[in-house]
Amino acid sequence: MFNKILYFMLFIIPMQLFGQASALGELGQAPVGGGFEMDGYWVWGSSVVKGEDDKYHMYASRWPDYLKFHPGWMIASEIIHAVADTPEGPYQFSDVALGDRGAQFWDGRSCHNPKIVKHNQAYILFYMGSTHPFEKLNEHNADLLTLESKWCIAGRWNKRIGVAISKSPYGPWERLDKPILDVKPNSFYSFLTSNPSPLIEEDGSVILLFKGRSYQQDSITHSGMAIGMATAKSYRGPYTVTSDEPIFSAETFGEVEDPHLWKDQQGYHMIAKDMTGKIVKKRHAGLLAHSQDAKHWTLDKDPLAYTRTVRWDDGHEQLQGQLERPFVLIEENRPTHLFFATMDGKGGFHNGKKSWNMVIPLINKQ
Repeated sequence: MFNKILYFMLFIIPMQLFGQASALGELGQAPVGGGFEMDGYWVWGSSVVKGEDDKYHMYASRWPDYLKFHPGWMIASEIIHAVADTPEGPYQFSDVALGDRGAQFWDGRSCHNPKIVKHNQAYILFYMGSTHPFEKLNEHNADLLTLESKWCIAGRWNKRIGVAISKSPYGPWERLDKPILDVKPNSFYSFLTSNPSPLIEEDGSVILLFKGRSYQQDSITHSGMAIGMATAKSYRGPYTVTSDEPIFSAETFGEVEDPHLWKDQQGYHMIAKDMTGKIVKKRHAGLLAHSQDAKHWTLDKDPLAYTRTVRWDDGHEQLQGQLERPFVLIEENRPTHLFFATMDGKGGFHNGKKSWNMVIPLINKQ
């Protein structure tokens, strides 16, 4: 009788009664030389999908390293495509997926924050786009670019979320003439929309987490970051923001960035960067949260997902200067790898000399 009761407690009673188990698994050792980097460019923010050719296709942001890392991405980023035989890589550059197409387009000068999703026979690339009407900067005048410069003011103000579609991971990509998620006056996203994290359900409907900022009255400045949610019946839209109140903000849970969304039999899961350390008590570490409807979120019982300290497969540990843009690769309905944008240096974008995308295998003990 005791054995039957024990079996019932361990395997039949829902997991929620015992506290939420980690949907991510444990972080393994990062392969030295894995991931993706490019000489002459800053590289950032990867998203990976397995193609019908059984290869792994990474979409990442890059911009020339003669520009300052920040805010160079804001005015000159393009989304490139790289390929590898395994999730760990190393990935080899293949082509430019989304590049400069002219200041007259909403995404004409910068494409950034790629998130790739495969649905049925289509590859859908969600991203942030921006534009500005000014001359391009080069090696000779790159120092003109500052956070207060005309390029940056226009580039930040014009940030919007868009989508591109292709039948092949190699393109060509159909780019829409309008963003799928614009700003709304007097809202938490009245200034910009950015950092899309999509999930396409089996019926083709979309849940989209996104970052928003609001205007500060009579000023060119903006608020802190807030994470909202939008939905659509298909990836082409139209998209509707589900609430005037954000899911995460400085007033709700705490300020986070770079949300990544996935789903399993237990429900929806999110990994994100804790901007201030208010949530996981470590600034710029990662947090985990879960939800049954993607609208109402609860922090995991142990919400700390990662810190900036990485264990490499040559045996050493290292505190990364930056560790951002977490992306979870799902294969056979479970997380297998965690991708990051990372940088050397002592911390802070202005202290880094090199950036690249790295990958950490996940150890799933469920």
